[in-house]
Amino acid sequence: MRSIVTPLALAFGAAIALPAAGAGTLTGFAVLPANTFAEGPTSGQFAGAGAFGNALPLIDKQPVQGFSAVLDGPVAGSYYVMQDNGFGAKGNSADTLLRMFAVKPDFRTASGGTGTVAPVDFINGTPLPSFNASSFIQLRDPDQKLGFSIVASMTNYPNGANNIPVSSVISSGRLLTGTDFDLESVRKDKNGNLWFGEEFGPYLIKTDATGKVLRSEIALPRPTQVGGVVVDLGTNPIVQAPQNPNPAGANNLPGSGGFEGMAINASGTKLYPMLERPLTTDPDQSRLIISEFDIASETYTGRTFGYKLDPLGTAIGDFTAVSDTKFLVIERDGRQGDPTIPEFANPAQFKKIFMIDLSQLDGNGFAKKTEVLDLMNIADPHDLNGDGKTTFNFPFVTIEDVLVVDPNTLLVINDNNYPGSSGRAFGLSDNNEFILVSLAQPVPEPGTYALMLAGLVLVGGYARRRKAV
Repeated sequence: MRSIVTPLALAFGAAIALPAAGAGTLTGFAVLPANTFAEGPTSGQFAGAGAFGNALPLIDKQPVQGFSAVLDGPVAGSYYVMQDNGFGAKGNSADTLLRMFAVKPDFRTASGGTGTVAPVDFINGTPLPSFNASSFIQLRDPDQKLGFSIVASMTNYPNGANNIPVSSVISSGRLLTGTDFDLESVRKDKNGNLWFGEEFGPYLIKTDATGKVLRSEIALPRPTQVGGVVVDLGTNPIVQAPQNPNPAGANNLPGSGGFEGMAINASGTKLYPMLERPLTTDPDQSRLIISEFDIASETYTGRTFGYKLDPLGTAIGDFTAVSDTKFLVIERDGRQGDPTIPEFANPAQFKKIFMIDLSQLDGNGFAKKTEVLDLMNIADPHDLNGDGKTTFNFPFVTIEDVLVVDPNTLLVINDNNYPGSSGRAFGLSDNNEFILVSLAQPVPEPGTYALMLAGLVLVGGYARRRKAV
């Protein structure tokens, strides 16, 4: 795995002069089909009959879908993508394994490319013929570090009549499932360990590089201030979702409102998990809370920051650092569907990426926020997705992955919620789309030239080191 925040990201944070609001151009497009599967035990037994012609359960296989986080992969041009809990709920995902996959898109660009996404070896990036065991890691708790009973410790799955035995693959390996956690974010620390943010607790989970849990889950203490402003957020000592396996009192977070995005600062010393939705006890229902977590001591510092939702926004999708204080946020509405297709009666309207600065807070503790990219209005002069149009939109209900590829380019991936979301083509399950978007930058301000050149030197040195490895 690569470094925590790459020099490319640092160069982006140092050199970027924000583009004209929302402007961007599609420079790469690739698709992983919805019906892509990996080896594993039968999944989807508790998620109904399926949707849009894609039947469940999946006999002796697992879906490769629902990507909720992305990191740089083992070789240049490859990525690690992390699945969320499976089929969208705690109650229907007990047979779905929590995995991270290594993939390499062959982007369709103006100069060629197939537009496909292929599996690669998780360690060395070698191309693979299928999503086999070499393409992924699985979260597991063999040393029983977690503080609650997981599906792997049960005789039967905790669904319906509870009369279906837990797969021996899950029980023998004490593999974690989508009933145990709803993973939404992941970061790698300086020691190579992985930190996952999830929604059911919400909790932070620490594993080694192979996905083995290293310690008990970490709950979020209830904030008493946000951005230095004292707030009254109730009496529960922790932030607690309805799906929390160890409830300590009244819930103060709505379902699917936990840690959606989580950044790690450029120094690699702090994590910044971000709630997807406002606390139910918060008098300001436009406020999302970002918390600071010290990796060395494995404790929250008590520092928090506010994120102000747009009037059209209902949730965030991802949160990633470009420096120690500046971060990118995907913000979205709860709609899906291409507005140009008449069959979508209530199409997507608001899917944007913003930059925030935690060093600049207003009087209410909210971080300064500037629009970077409008995902519903992207130029596509070469019609890279083949729809016959020179404009492109990303009309998915959940867009949960953003990565800085270089100072001018972002990678964005949707969470396709297999098989139940249909935002691209009416009546068809969404694919996993990987897009590269070039930001329309003006000439940097004079004061940024030195920073930009320093960033490019870092990039060159980083590339040489990678080549030598």
